[in-house]
Amino acid sequence: MRTVNVVNHPNSKFNAFTLFQHNEQQSQRNLALLEQLQTTLEVKKLIDIFAIEVAKYLDFTGIYFKHTDVSATARGSRQAKAERQFELKLNGHFFGMLTYAVNMPISITNYEILNELHQLLINPLNNAVKYHQAMQLAMQDGLTQLGNRRSFDEQIKRTMAQAARRHSRVGLILCDLNKFKAINDSFGHIIGDNVLVHFAQALRQSVRDTDCIFRFGGDEFAIIIADASQQSLTVIEQRIYQAMAHDALLAKYNVTSSLGLAFMNKADNAISFFERADTALYSQKMNIPRKLSVVSQHSS
Repeated sequence: MRTVNVVNHPNSKFNAFTLFQHNEQQSQRNLALLEQLQTTLEVKKLIDIFAIEVAKYLDFTGIYFKHTDVSATARGSRQAKAERQFELKLNGHFFGMLTYAVNMPISITNYEILNELHQLLINPLNNAVKYHQAMQLAMQDGLTQLGNRRSFDEQIKRTMAQAARRHSRVGLILCDLNKFKAINDSFGHIIGDNVLVHFAQALRQSVRDTDCIFRFGGDEFAIIIADASQQSLTVIEQRIYQAMAHDALLAKYNVTSSLGLAFMNKADNAISFFERADTALYSQKMNIPRKLSVVSQHSS
């Protein structure tokens, strides 16, 4: 559903020459906009480019795009007195919603211009959304729907860089299932896959919304904890064991897990950070007493 306020201005000057001049100028602007929209496959950048063009015709304080799989907000957007929503349709089917934050009604002339601009935006947006969807699939483990190793490699670097800027701490938990091969050999790969799915769900139940979970393949998993503390890692560790104990399928097949915990320190890069967590994981699997790599608040 589209909600707009339109205002007509009957006293505006009009003649055939100005109409032709306007159409010619508008066509050139539209072509320039289309060329700019074809320079990126990032939804956020498309909305930013589009907002610059819309600002030539409409006094707004924000533009917001919402699709089933992705949303974006134009740079500098803020609330206004009202919102005007436009449905975007592709080949007659609903594609997404574009919302303008405005303080004044939209004139009929500008309303028509917006509809024309939306037609230029829709195909680049569709391409960007499809690219986003493809990238999400490429970064996702097909069985558990968690992030995959490629996704982990990107996220760990990003989280470590943010922590260095904010002087915060990053925690890393590596997990694997004990004697998982025996489950596959004894009960078959269908049961083995179900075990992995249930273990992934136990991990989801154990972390905060801001934490990221990944499956590398096989029975190897990882959790990145931003703004971590010794207490938060310990709580997550305890929750994982509790969630596994309360899962009927994991309990039925006597599934247990080993966890390796580590904190990032100032000397770490992504590889050394991972290696320390991996060493902690190996130590627990070998029943060697494990020490959490604790650092002071200012060493991350």
